Amino acid sequence: MSDKGGFGRFLDLEHPFFLPAWRRAAVVALCLGWALVELSAGQFFWAILFGAAGAYAAYGFFVAWDPEAVRRKHEDKS
Repeated sequence: MSDKGGFGRFLDLEHPFFLPAWRRAAVVALCLGWALVELSAGQFFWAILFGAAGAYAAYGFFVAWDPEAVRRKHEDKS
């Protein structure tokens, strides 16, 4: 994967910060939890937005996750 600039870097789920599983689980739980808070407050737009972010993160962190690729990507930049 090429080095993305700008907004693409903001959504980079392959950052070494996310190597520990608890951090990935925390991000997913936070997004989906906040979606529930917004849903309970009747704010459907924000609930859908945070629910989609949580679903995207869950897919990226637990379905498509390859820790070795993340390590290689980080080592290549050093």
